Amino acid sequence: MHSYNSLSDSELAFLLTRNDEKAFTEIYNRFYGLLFIHASKRLNDDEEAKDVVHQLFETLWSKRLQVAPNGNLSAYLYTAIRNRILDVFAHQKVENKYVDSLQNFLDQDHVLTDHLVREKQMAFLIEQEINALPAKMREIFLLSRRENKSHKEIAQELGLSELTIKTQVKNALRILKTRLGVFIYLAFL
Repeated sequence: MHSYNSLSDSELAFLLTRNDEKAFTEIYNRFYGLLFIHASKRLNDDEEAKDVVHQLFETLWSKRLQVAPNGNLSAYLYTAIRNRILDVFAHQKVENKYVDSLQNFLDQDHVLTDHLVREKQMAFLIEQEINALPAKMREIFLLSRRENKSHKEIAQELGLSELTIKTQVKNALRILKTRLGVFIYLAFL
């Protein structure tokens, strides 16, 4: 019968390769605290350090047949914990990039959505104010701005002078500018 706490690391490693659970328990008891302190200092997170050390020992047990029975057990464990810590950092870096990328997408989507909503509101307000113009002025304005007809073409179509058409368009723009100026200002606050 072995007194496991008096065995060397290499003797414990050898017994581990022979499926000796008590040897594994001794390795765990001997190295857990040191590995935890090492991981905790590097990760600055005790819970994450516990997880990393527990995962290391789970892997050690599941791959016990691959442990070099005469190798340096402490060097093996410190190398393994270092690699796991590096994996955590790499995973965090990828995770942070993903979160940042997702946040940028959401921010851009929010800005685009906000812009589209404001654009629709503005189009509605403009349409509302155009419809509020006096009937003849509205007709002249729409022929000028929506159908892109010249003042001369509108004058001929409606049987009015070009000066009347020019004055009506000018007045319509002045009215719309006055009415929409406040709305435009409020919409883009």
